[in-house]
Amino acid sequence: MMEESSTYSRLKSFLDSNGVLYREVHHEPTRTSEESAKARGEDISIGGKAILMKVDNTFMLFVISASKKIDSQKIKKHFNAKKLRFANTEELQELTGLVPGSVPPFGKPVLPFDVYVDTSVKENKQIAFNAGLLTDSIIMQTEDFFGIAQADVFDFRM
Repeated sequence: MMEESSTYSRLKSFLDSNGVLYREVHHEPTRTSEESAKARGEDISIGGKAILMKVDNTFMLFVISASKKIDSQKIKKHFNAKKLRFANTEELQELTGLVPGSVPPFGKPVLPFDVYVDTSVKENKQIAFNAGLLTDSIIMQTEDFFGIAQADVFDFRM
């Protein structure tokens, strides 16, 4: 649990130091995007689903609207990659100290990865996500997210 709360702390410090306004929601543990949206009282589309994937030999963080699915072929084509797979639970734990469903949509300095965001995230005024814990979410303006996320944006949804 120590690792999870340190991600939560790094995330909040990062948002605060950038002057970002956000709303915190404490809720029962949620493992799926549907459960999280219900617990937050928000539409699933504003959920920012963050997924750690291994592209050839490099782990990267991909963020997509929780109402969409990833098109692996679009990612492979974008990176001219031969191999692509989701990080398994053990790799996620080892690389981030987090469990599936708790990964926030931020790379450096919160998590040690480059971040790629699907264009679907731009379709909403807000983005909501679990904040390093299955019991705590953050909701913020999408414009603020893009202002600090240092993400490359391209279309990788189905």
